[in-house]
Amino acid sequence: MTEYRHAMPFGAALEADGSVRFRLWAPVQPAVCLVLEDDDAVLPMSPCGDGWHELRTARAAAGSRYRFALGDGFRVPDPASRCQVDDVHGASLVIDPAAYVWQCPSWRGRPWFETVLYELHVGTYSAAGGFDGVRRRLDHLHRLGVTALELLPVADFPGSRNWGYDGVLPFAPDRAYGHPDDLKRLIDEAHLRDLMVFMDVVYNHFGPDGNYLGLFAPEFFTRRFATPWGPAVDFSQATVRSFFVHNALYWLEEFCIDGLRFDAVHAIHDDSERHILDEIAAAVAGRFAGRRAVHLVLENEDNQSRFLKSPGTQPTAPRYDAQWNDDIHHAFHVLLSGETDGYYRDYEAAAPALARGLAEGFIYQGDPSPYRDGAPRGAASRHLAPTAFVDFLQNHDQIGNRAFGDRLTRLAPEAAVRAATAALLLSPHIPLLFMGEEWGSRQPFQFFCAFDGDLGQAVRDGRRREFAKFARFADPTARQDIPDPTALTTFLASKLDWPEPTDAGAAERLAFTRDLLEVRQRSVVPLIPNLVAGSGRVHGCDGGAILVSWRHQSGNRLMLALNLSGHPARPADALPDPGHALYLWPGGPAGPGGSVALPPYSVGLFLAAEPTP
Repeated sequence: MTEYRHAMPFGAALEADGSVRFRLWAPVQPAVCLVLEDDDAVLPMSPCGDGWHELRTARAAAGSRYRFALGDGFRVPDPASRCQVDDVHGASLVIDPAAYVWQCPSWRGRPWFETVLYELHVGTYSAAGGFDGVRRRLDHLHRLGVTALELLPVADFPGSRNWGYDGVLPFAPDRAYGHPDDLKRLIDEAHLRDLMVFMDVVYNHFGPDGNYLGLFAPEFFTRRFATPWGPAVDFSQATVRSFFVHNALYWLEEFCIDGLRFDAVHAIHDDSERHILDEIAAAVAGRFAGRRAVHLVLENEDNQSRFLKSPGTQPTAPRYDAQWNDDIHHAFHVLLSGETDGYYRDYEAAAPALARGLAEGFIYQGDPSPYRDGAPRGAASRHLAPTAFVDFLQNHDQIGNRAFGDRLTRLAPEAAVRAATAALLLSPHIPLLFMGEEWGSRQPFQFFCAFDGDLGQAVRDGRRREFAKFARFADPTARQDIPDPTALTTFLASKLDWPEPTDAGAAERLAFTRDLLEVRQRSVVPLIPNLVAGSGRVHGCDGGAILVSWRHQSGNRLMLALNLSGHPARPADALPDPGHALYLWPGGPAGPGGSVALPPYSVGLFLAAEPTP
């Protein structure tokens, strides 16, 4: 294996002698031709068994444009294209993975417990958009104190704008963002600043426009299952499994990505003897163990703790480091906003729910869900380490799936949001910030795409239909005010509003976030490796105030006291003495300690002996 080059059994690969090997799985096509579009050469490919077609030719080289011609002459892009000349419907481009010269070849990653994630959308993070726009902001992220960028999906999607979850060519960075080497440069320069880079990948479906797999490999899909977004991927097929295993390895190896976040794995249907998630985790562990740190994170609405690393497993065991903890978000959101519509119904008792989530991870651990008509949801998680959970107050889903894409800063008092931010960043769970959250941005992040015609109309209608069950939008005329996801103005409205240097409010909020991350790095991160898994405990809960702790191997407890209500509250009979405080906000003589109540919207972090019952 060559560093920064991933060998794949499909697609276009440069050979040592300068020729290019092309390989396509097209089991329903008796004949396939390679079309070299620079000179319109049409070269027959050789069937080589099990639905594969192959050709090696010296007529192609790095930079050659190509497509595959099916039996009826219809031309399709390479499903394993590393780069598209233009968009998903056009020609693919032969790429030399070794062309980019890495500046930071000694990079070996960072340990998971140091992770502070910063989620961003490449197209809206900067005015110009694209990989270079993100790269030019790396110094800001480094100064902020986060340790990892998390990119929303960049795999090639149709059109010039999209959240990324409509990708159809999962090996090709979208050309709206730049060339693959531009992405490599972004990652490389992040590493030079000691920043990790994570990427969101989508293995549960393909987008509705530009997916040609059904024309030559309908075996990719199955009618046995369904997803909310289209046909289910058929993971009973060995070639399909290989396609996604190689995709994960490709991003990690060829782009030196530090971690992957797997989107909505509850919508991956696989009843094989070995689940595809287990196979991917094993492949990654086998490839990178002992070489560099690579981290795998799930989004899983089903709260299936079996996929997560648990105490006693080896560091190289084929398991996932963590899961996005929607439960924690929902409890925070109800406490801060008072909203109990939709799935927020499950968190009406928000303070005790939040306390359980901080102490044990999942809030729903097999408990009946009112939102799901009493069906049980989740599995036990108390035994897991705090770092098995990625917590957040905001992310692309929880902002963008609101009708107007409004942020938490528009829904809750500033003091309450700050107290919740302090709890988020000082908890031993892994925190995630959404772009602009560090300065309290009020800019919406709305759902957008570039579909047109009948598909565009279907997306517009579907978007408005989603909100019909909410009282605010029961009247069809009210739903007409919901932004059109296909309109350019919706995309432009979601461009991040970087504050001017003269914006004192943004500067002060940014300093608040930086200070919290400094406290985390100095006082929390060194403790995390020696916190005892399964030791989370709720000491008290009163109104919007809670006290939770985690036992350290020294015998002391890391304790987090939090009051998200607008009145003084005492969550336990005795709060830790202020002399044991690692952080108090807003602090002062009315701060936590003894029988003194927590002031409204306040946080205290302590390292203290076990409280006396």
